[in-house]
Amino acid sequence: MGVSLKDIAKRAGVSVATVSNVVNGYRPVGEASRERVRKAIDELGYSPNLSARHLRNGRTGIIALAIPELNNAYFAELADAAIREAGLHGYTVLLDYTDGDREKELLVSEGFRAQIIDGLILSPVQLDRVDLFNRTSRTPLVLVGERVHDVPYDHIAIDNVAASDEAMRHLLDIGRQRIAFIGAQTDANRMPAHLRLLGYREALRNAGLDYDPRLVVTTDRFGRADGAAGLPQLMALPEPPDAVFAYNDLIAIGVLRAAVELGIRVPDDIAVVGFDDIEEGRYSTPTLTTISPDKASIGRRAVAALIGRLDGSREAEPEEVQMPFALVTRESTLGRPASA
Repeated sequence: MGVSLKDIAKRAGVSVATVSNVVNGYRPVGEASRERVRKAIDELGYSPNLSARHLRNGRTGIIALAIPELNNAYFAELADAAIREAGLHGYTVLLDYTDGDREKELLVSEGFRAQIIDGLILSPVQLDRVDLFNRTSRTPLVLVGERVHDVPYDHIAIDNVAASDEAMRHLLDIGRQRIAFIGAQTDANRMPAHLRLLGYREALRNAGLDYDPRLVVTTDRFGRADGAAGLPQLMALPEPPDAVFAYNDLIAIGVLRAAVELGIRVPDDIAVVGFDDIEEGRYSTPTLTTISPDKASIGRRAVAALIGRLDGSREAEPEEVQMPFALVTRESTLGRPASA
């Protein structure tokens, strides 16, 4: 039979009510009594019945994370952070996949799984402000990513324009003058791509360099194949680039592969910068210079905001939170360090 609160109370020499307050965090308990209860819990190997606790609160103990891509390591790492944080609060995370499809995003945002989830974290691609203002579902919602702004929901994001400007300034600082951008999009809803291209253009303007549309490659998606196809197109120009700023690390890794096939040395002939700091870029050849969003903090902050809405501890007006990022310099722009 399982260990009961009564068993813990007997071992700790306190009342069952005191044990319940410690386990559930209902009321303050003196430190001495709390320590006795914790020691008894450890000795007896007690595990709280989280399902029963959630049911008493009228909840399922499940939150959903809806992402547009499953084969993108950025979202995998973001999901890992969210799952770990949710677990600390006794919640299970249900992953939902939208493929950036408007109808799927609407279904998810309007409570398609409302009977089995307590709250939703959504990374929208197609939904706009009107969609979100007209949302009828009462399931608490937190947004991540750059698709929409000024909506009545907590929104966790990074400044894509500033991050792109930092990547570009690094390339300019190491002497690159003809910098290409791979990953532009024709779909107006692909907001991060447009914001990163905006940062690219602003950095050129601030450096006194002309914008050359021939150096901007539009891609179908954001994968390795797009980068591998984009570099040969650029190198065929009468004046090829001496650097590439890629929309994300997957495109950048495709560029690195194409460079090998074309006999182009990285970074001697062309420097490469990515975006997202996925693990693959730390082990590519050469290793990849990239913009590193704090994915762990984004995941934790989104979960904390959602749980705060669920348990009533977060009563402030919804806010847009800009999370930190950093430029991580590696071999694709600086070369391999000299041997000692």
